[in-house]
This record gives sequence, structure tokens and C-alpha cells, in this order.
Amino acid sequence: MLPIAIEAVVAATALVALWYFLFSRYNRRRGTLVLQWVEAACATRGRIVETRWLSASRLQAHFSFATHWFENARIVCAWRRQRETLTFEADLDDSPAFHLEISRHRWLTQKPKEISSPERNWTISRPGPVVLTTRTEWTHELTPVVNTLMTSRGHNLLSVRFRPDSPNLAATIALDALSDEETTAAFLGVLRDLAAGSSASRH
Repeated sequence: MLPIAIEAVVAATALVALWYFLFSRYNRRRGTLVLQWVEAACATRGRIVETRWLSASRLQAHFSFATHWFENARIVCAWRRQRETLTFEADLDDSPAFHLEISRHRWLTQKPKEISSPERNWTISRPGPVVLTTRTEWTHELTPVVNTLMTSRGHNLLSVRFRPDSPNLAATIALDALSDEETTAAFLGVLRDLAAGSSASRH
């Protein structure tokens, strides 16, 4: 029985090692491709200055952007529990004077048979986005930022954070939302709009 148990442990260890190797290889290929998209989408406005793997599932890259874009920018790609995300963090020329954290949630459901039945005379309305906030007062400085997130350009962001301390801006998006250079450029465009909205709130 002992040799069989040893063989089972060896086989299990080999399978885990193989899985880890394939997982790491996939992550490296995927991470490298995404960073290439980001750098290409920046055109001449930004470039990668440093890349390093923090672990088998976390890739960090530091970017240098042109003046009036972003400062101390970095991107972190993470693979966690089958969810791949990319987080962009940077400082802005004008640090925001407010703290703001936004998380986007979606609830999807299939239409019940009773509602879709032609025999029933239902009136169905399709409301737009609903904002739930913990703030007791809504200040004018938040409007440009929230308006950017409510538009179609910002609909893929999972979360956004603004704060006076570094990093001033942090935004997270699902990696599968970045499928090529064009979608990556759109993501960077949203970040620029968010930065511009934050800057406009100070004037």
C-alpha cells in the first residue's frame, strides 16, 4: 500500500506543477500582450519603463506619460479566482480635493414567462443607470466624474477611486474587456476624461 500512496503523491505533485507551469505561461503571454496594447494605444504619449512579476498571478508595469497626462503611472494585471483584471493607478497634475470610491454592479435576469407572454398586457420600462450613494450631500465637484462613468465610454469600468493622496486615481477593468489596441485606447480615453473631470471640478 505504501508504494501506491507514494506514487499517488508523486502524480498529484506532478499535476500541480504542470498546472502551475501552464498557468504561469498563460499569464505571461496574456500580460505581455495587454501591455503591448497599452503602449501602442499611448502612441507617442507614453511608454513602459519597467515591468516585473510580483507573483505568478500579478504583473506590474510602470509607465512614463507625456506632460499633462499622468504621473507615477503603473498598471497591475491580476489573475484571481478565474477573474482577470487590470488596475491603472496614477497621480494627476491637479490632485482631487475629494475622496470618492465608485463600484459598479450589474444585475441581470431573464424575463419571466409571465411577463413575456403575449396574453398579458404588461407595461415594461427600461430605466437608465441608478446611482446609490453614501454621501449626505452631493457636491458640484463630483458631477463631471460621475457623468463620465455614466456614458457609454465608461460603462466597462468595475471600480474607480479618487483621493488627494497618491495615487490620485485608480481604475479597474476586466481584462476580457480589452481585446485589442482599439478597446485599450478607449479605456485610456476614459481615464483621460476622468482626469479632466477631476481637474475641472477644481475650477
